[in-house]
Amino acid sequence: MSNTGYIGRLAPSPTGLLHLGHAATFWTAYQRAKQNQGTLLLRNEDLDPQRSKQEFVDAMLEDLSWLGIDWTAPMIIQSQRIAHYREAFEKLLATGYAYPCTCSRRELAQMVRAPHEDTDDEPLYTGKCRPTNNAAPQTLQPGMNYRFRIPDGETIHFTDAHMGNQVFTAAEDFGDFLIWRKDGLPSYQLACVVDDADMQITEVVRGVDLLKSTARQILLQRALGLPRVAYFHTQLLRDEHGIRLAKRHDALAIRTLRQKGVNANETLRIVARESSTR
Repeated sequence: MSNTGYIGRLAPSPTGLLHLGHAATFWTAYQRAKQNQGTLLLRNEDLDPQRSKQEFVDAMLEDLSWLGIDWTAPMIIQSQRIAHYREAFEKLLATGYAYPCTCSRRELAQMVRAPHEDTDDEPLYTGKCRPTNNAAPQTLQPGMNYRFRIPDGETIHFTDAHMGNQVFTAAEDFGDFLIWRKDGLPSYQLACVVDDADMQITEVVRGVDLLKSTARQILLQRALGLPRVAYFHTQLLRDEHGIRLAKRHDALAIRTLRQKGVNANETLRIVARESSTR
């Protein structure tokens, strides 16, 4: 692939084996980079120290190569970029966008106002710890979770290249969200925004379950003065019971299929067939 201005990325997390759902998303990202004669980069999202393992990193590299997906430049490793995330976080603190949250997990669980979709979405936050002063700068307090203060009632619009026009309303569809954890690590939302900007990503390809995360990340991009990117959200693959594929689906892991003698072309045909029915 030769760079024509298009830069996409693969962003697997090494907390388990890749499955057919990952294959579908990553193959789409690869194909879109090829169609646009662009560049595809690889990012290892290893910011979960309890679950991230080197054996899963090795497996994901093997599985991606086996599928025929290649990328340009060395792999970016998130755990080596903490200073970049800290710099962005401190900017949000200094500009009043971030505030400390002392809520326990139990309290947060009790704050869910309504049933949520089948996603990895975090509960809608009630604002219990939100300061009353809307623009009060904060200073870092070690061992504390921090949230991003959303603009209540603002509608976030974006056009997804696959799912069409999208509209989310702050404080209705999502609340103040976590951006910095008490263990000194960034949340997915903050790390993703910083990395996409530093890598000069022009289009993000990922699952439809992250549409709401896109709205959050657009707010972070604006608060940090970073450029917006284009988005392409793919449909999720589900098992025979209609449950979205997850890393617990060992029988549908790419590694398991390989061990059963399924070849890469057959795997991609399965992915194409399942994707076309969604």
